[in-house]
Parts: sequence; structure tokens; C-alpha cells
Amino acid sequence: MSGSPPDRTNAHDKSPDQALSAVAGFDGDLLLDLDETLYLRNSTEDFLDSASPGLLILILLRLMDAVKPWRFTGGLPTRDWWRVRMVRLFCPWVSWRWRRRVAVLAQASANRPLIDAVRASRGRAIIVTAGFEPIVRPLIAELGLGDAPLVACKDGSPRDRLRGKLALAIETLGDECVRNSMVVTDSIDDRALLDHCRFPVRTLWPDARYRHALRRVYLPGQYLTEVKRPGQRYIMRGILQEDYAFWLLSTIFYATMPLLHAVGLLILLVSFWAIYERGYVDNDRSAQKFEHDPRLSRNFGLVEVATPTVMPWIWAAVTGAIAIFLLRYPSEPVPKDFALWALTLVLTHVAFKVYNRIDKSTRIWLFPGLQLARTAAFVSLVTIGPAASLALSAHVIARWVPYYLYRVGNQDWPEAPFFLSRLMFYILLWTMVAVTQGHGSLATPTAAALLFWNILRARKDLVSVVKAAHRIDR
Repeated sequence: MSGSPPDRTNAHDKSPDQALSAVAGFDGDLLLDLDETLYLRNSTEDFLDSASPGLLILILLRLMDAVKPWRFTGGLPTRDWWRVRMVRLFCPWVSWRWRRRVAVLAQASANRPLIDAVRASRGRAIIVTAGFEPIVRPLIAELGLGDAPLVACKDGSPRDRLRGKLALAIETLGDECVRNSMVVTDSIDDRALLDHCRFPVRTLWPDARYRHALRRVYLPGQYLTEVKRPGQRYIMRGILQEDYAFWLLSTIFYATMPLLHAVGLLILLVSFWAIYERGYVDNDRSAQKFEHDPRLSRNFGLVEVATPTVMPWIWAAVTGAIAIFLLRYPSEPVPKDFALWALTLVLTHVAFKVYNRIDKSTRIWLFPGLQLARTAAFVSLVTIGPAASLALSAHVIARWVPYYLYRVGNQDWPEAPFFLSRLMFYILLWTMVAVTQGHGSLATPTAAALLFWNILRARKDLVSVVKAAHRIDR
């Protein structure tokens, strides 16, 4: 970006061997980072990983990621402060569990070569970390550095996280100490501190690993958001605003209890996606194993997410049963309801398995089946009218067309106006049925709602088309 200061971080980069040699031969103050440097993991994530029950805490953390309360306290630098505070509020015993775990963690993830080099040095070791003092102090003691001065963030306010390491270090140690020191860190975020000291050393240690908290706990949607489609807010944009919106608009006007119906459909969506997401997991693993040029996200193999085999089916069964009771209320569900939904999930799972193991050219003709399952799985339990059938069909066709172009062209996914295409297909199908069968069955609130939603979603594409349209005879 124009006007930005030059990136001097590369000038500070050293190999681990160079860093160890520099530390061992230094006789001044050593300002040492903790996370992924002295400790080859992240202390905050490991602290949060100590919380129990894990599933409830993971749901809490994911809700916070959706709401982003740190927007009101300075932004992303204060995210961990919010996470730690909220986990302590809902799990007050987490600090006790952390103290019980910390000795084992320190033993397994201590950077022994660096700690030995620090002990061999004639300099004074000072730990400067963005971690929170109550969390890192017992960890530092277990690393055998309990006597080293500590510069860390206070946990009572997000202020220290906003100020950054350089300001904390100068406030605690003095500017002269920092200027004459050697700083050893792994993080590019410490550039200000590296630029300020006399001997900057930035090193990426080969055994360092950033592991997300509660990564062993399964929660539907984790793989989708963290691995398959990272950074795309896919649950909101691709599932709630697309799949759920169509499920709801297709059925809400027939519901006797609309609120319960809406909640029931939402829980049914969780049930379905617990299994459909398994298809994505299998798709990536099959691609890695069988394809010569697998197209995997940048997070595949890097971000650890729980992908068990049985747990998704338990989630699907429990949430599916709850959804059926809500959708049938005040009537009682019958065994056929549960059997139909179970069959829908099994067939979807089998279809995805077959799709993942077939050649790419044949997948072109199997893809609409998967999209039909994703778009209309709920019809195994809920009746819809002709207008909804047309809208769902248009939705499937609009999803298939860019996939067809993608496979046939052997290029990246085409930049097609999906929402406008879907609107056009819906209007064409609606017109064909109205002309051939009469428009009586289509003149319904459901048809109007679906048309309005399609227009709303396609509004930007419509504006672009109108602005770009021009006559060629003038």
C-alpha cells in the first residue's frame, strides 16, 4: 500500500541454528517471546483448551466469533481477552484445570535447545509476551524460567493488548534496556519491538505448532468454516441465506405454528449438514489420495478440526428427532417420519461417497443430485406447493450451470451471476407452467415470497446488467 513503511522483518530473520548461536553468545538483556518460541505452542489456546465441558465452551467461542464483541474494544487484538474472560465466566474451574495440565504441556512442548542456550548465555533472560500474566506465569515456572522477569498483559482490561509488546516492554523495563537488548521472537506482529532493539532475531522453530483450542471436540460446521471454505462466512452466506431461506419460504405459509416451524426447519438443517459436511471431509481426503491435481483449501492439513465418523450421525439423529417433533407439533410424529429422514440422510451420504470416487467428467452428471439433496431434503417431511417446486428446481439448475462450465473448461470456477441466473430460471419455469397448466396453482403467497427473495438477492446483478445494457444500432 502506498505510503506504508518498508517491511524490515526479512532483515531480522535467522535460522534456528543462527538464533541459538546468537543467544548463547549474548551478554546483555535477552527479551524472549513465549508462544511458539520458548513454548512451542500457544498458551492462550492451550488454556482455553482446558475448559470443560468442551462442547458447550466451543459453542460459546463460535458464537463469539460470529458476534465479534471485540469490535467494541479496539478490534482483533482484543479478541483473546474477550475469549479468556468469557470462558472464565462460564467455566470458573478452567484455571484449576490449567494448573493441573501445565506441567505436562511444558514437558512436551518446551523449546529445549533455546532454553539451554538462554541458560548458557551470560545475559539476563526477560520474557516478553502478549499472553496474559495469570496464564503464562505457571507455564514459565514449569519451563524452568520462573526467576526471569516477566512482561505480560494484565487480564483485567484489554488495554495492554491494544498497546502492544513494545509499549509494555518500555513501560516495565525502560527504553534504554529495550534499545540495547536482543529480541528473540517468531511473530511478524512483533516488528515494532524488533525494529526498536539492538539485536533483532526472528526465527520460526520447526517444531512450533499453533493448535486451536478444543480442536478435538466435534461440532457441525467446523470443517466447513475452518478447512473447506475458510474466511468465506459460508454458514451465513451459503447455508442460512440460501438453503435455509428457501426451505423456510417454501413452507412457512402452510405452517399452523410458524415460529415452531421455523425453529424446526433450522434444527433439521443442522441434522442434514452434519452428514453433508461429512461428504466434504470425504471429498477432500479422496482428492488427496486419488487425484493427481487435487484442489484443496490452504487450510487443509494445517488446521486441525475434529472429523469423527460416528459423532456426526449422533448429531444428525438427535437434532433430526427434535426437528421432527417441532415440525409435527401439536400432532405426534409417526415412525414413518423418522424412517424417511433417516433414509434421506443415508442416501445423501451414499451419493456423496459415490461422487467422491468417480471421475471428474462423470461428476458433471452426479452434481445435480447432490444439489437436489441439499436444496430439497426437507420435502421428505414437509409438503410444498408447485411454486416452491419451481423455485427449488431453479436453485439446483443455477448451481449446476457454473459447475458444468468449471468441469468442461478445466479452469477456475467461473464468475457467473448466480443470483440473476437463478431468478431467470425461476421466471422461465414459472412462465412455462403458467402457460401450459394455468396460473391458478402458482398465484400464492409462497410464489410471491420466493420471487421477492430471488429479486432481492439478484438486485446487484440486475443493476449491473441494466447499467451495462445498450443498443448496438445507435
